Amino acid sequence: MTTALLRSHVSGDWYTAQDDGRPLHDAVTGEEVARISSSGLDFAAALDFGRRTGGPALRELTFHQRAALLKALGQHLREHREELYAVSAQTGATLGDSKFDVDGGIGVLLAYASKAKRELPNDTVVVEGDVETLGRGGTFLGQHVLTPLRGVTVQVNAFNFPVWGPLEKLAPAFLAGVPTLIKPASPTAFLTAKLVELVVDSGLLPEGAVQFVAGGLGDCFEHLTGQDLVSFTGSASTAQTLRSHPAIVRNAVRFSAEADSLNLAALGPDAGPGTDEFDLFVKALTTEMTVKAGQKCTAIRRAFVPRAHLDAVVEAASARLATVVVGAPDAEGVRMGALASLDQREEVRRSVKALRDAGRIVYGDPGHVEVTGADADRGAFVSPLLLVGDPDRAEPHEVEAFGPVATVLPYDTTDRLVEYAARGQGSLAGSVVSADPAFVREVVLGIAPFHGRVHVLNARDAGESTGHGSPLPQLVHGGPGRAGGGEEMGGIRGVLHHMQRTAVQADPDSLAAITGRWVTGAQRHESDVHPFRRHLEELRPGDCLVAGPRRVTRTDVEHFAEFTGDTFYAHMDEAAAAANPLFGQRVAHGYLVVSLAAGLFVDPDPGPVLANFGVDGLRFLTPVRFDDELTVTLTCKQLTPRESAGYGEVRWDADVTRQDGESVARYDVLTLVAKKEES
Repeated sequence: MTTALLRSHVSGDWYTAQDDGRPLHDAVTGEEVARISSSGLDFAAALDFGRRTGGPALRELTFHQRAALLKALGQHLREHREELYAVSAQTGATLGDSKFDVDGGIGVLLAYASKAKRELPNDTVVVEGDVETLGRGGTFLGQHVLTPLRGVTVQVNAFNFPVWGPLEKLAPAFLAGVPTLIKPASPTAFLTAKLVELVVDSGLLPEGAVQFVAGGLGDCFEHLTGQDLVSFTGSASTAQTLRSHPAIVRNAVRFSAEADSLNLAALGPDAGPGTDEFDLFVKALTTEMTVKAGQKCTAIRRAFVPRAHLDAVVEAASARLATVVVGAPDAEGVRMGALASLDQREEVRRSVKALRDAGRIVYGDPGHVEVTGADADRGAFVSPLLLVGDPDRAEPHEVEAFGPVATVLPYDTTDRLVEYAARGQGSLAGSVVSADPAFVREVVLGIAPFHGRVHVLNARDAGESTGHGSPLPQLVHGGPGRAGGGEEMGGIRGVLHHMQRTAVQADPDSLAAITGRWVTGAQRHESDVHPFRRHLEELRPGDCLVAGPRRVTRTDVEHFAEFTGDTFYAHMDEAAAAANPLFGQRVAHGYLVVSLAAGLFVDPDPGPVLANFGVDGLRFLTPVRFDDELTVTLTCKQLTPRESAGYGEVRWDADVTRQDGESVARYDVLTLVAKKEES
């Protein structure tokens, strides 16, 4: 009986192709579970819908509002994890594998939602870096701003992470205000289809923010513009083909690729048998071989060990692999499931044959595996395979068997280890397992140019380490050379990748209007109402208070020194202060100046200001001497409402000047201010 075609979701509706499509199979039983086709789909219309409907809807929201939607989506998907786990089992994944994929993807959504609220403004534009003064008079300024691209992110995903892959690409694009079109790899597309069904049915995201293609991309790339982006995960050969597509080249479409990767783990000479690090290395190696049946772009493929420890590593790793039960994900005791497809199994066998030309298999049989709860021939099962190879041969550094396969390679010196690492021509991840800081430094700095991420593992950090093969949303996921040369996630860096950085040159008032932040030289607005008496909604950038003067006396300085215990000679010793080339005489404490400034601008009565929670960028610019008179100008610089709280953050520019108008201290004061409706 023919199974149903997977549906695409484009242009605001579900779409089913009119042909029979291609069959997709359960990786464990070999049974057909769905069919897939995108025949007849109008890709030009889908991209246009994303640009005209999804993009404007997202750009109307602030970063914090988008973050709230991401959080809500993550919570919604978390409530439906069991449904995703059930479908995931048909991809050959064990429950542990499924959690790695499903929970990992949901975790990325939640992590990005949290980071956006902490690190991005509650606004629609990102202001980057400091204001640059471009003229002597301060009337011509420069500032970098980032705004969302007006296109669509087309994500082309690999088969191995059908949930995590789409979600880790979606999160930063969505936060940036750019809609997404998801194209999964066919073998596991039925799981991504279930994910998208849950996303659409949630009703949480604006229409057009997420579209989904079940099947090939047809002429999609023909319709890409310079405002669109492509995020690809897959083979290096496919990446090369897509990257050189005429439309991508012609329109300079941003193209990020994560491709093949001969990731390494290196055992330090100090980490011999009997050490914690030796055991950690062996555990990491065998875990990376068997989680997701080794179908991880970050899995360890090359395990470098000191020649003296080679036999011990092989023996220990083989013993651990011997305890791994292979079979159906729901069978008792199974720790490793099937590969994603029979085609993938044949690809792994071909790759292992090439690796054997430069070494020997020391554990496992590529043609035979004992399977629990399933048919070894009908399902895409393969044994964990450990090889010992010759590091001076090309094959271990060029051939990736994308399955439960790793090659142990001996090295004699640290220099040779670094040289061997470079032969991989670029990797996503590498681990250095050692408790010797000198060895760790030499290896990490030696291999860093060839790696997107380096993981140092030893007894000290093992308890908290997330492991060699776990990309984290806070850090860059990608690598140079054959690994694709792209970057994904990386915290807010991933958001900014979807935005255009523009250098704006303008006068202070225009720049303040563009960025929504007061800048030095822009107009200030004084009134009879103290700024601290105003609620969040009543404040505007440029609102200010000028307070002072306050004379600084010898008595003030000596009292402050006695009270705080800060009796530094520049404040208390006439002769020593006179000899100091910076001062020439006793001066006031910098923190006394800041304290006196606070005394000038703080309104003492209860009001909308709830708390002072920080000071940023404090600089003492000019010494304050006895009998100098201080004036402080406090200006509202930036307002950041908190969506789910009864208050927001207000950043104030504090400029403390003395009687001649020269600034003696400059800093930002951070306060929490109540909203009017919450009072």
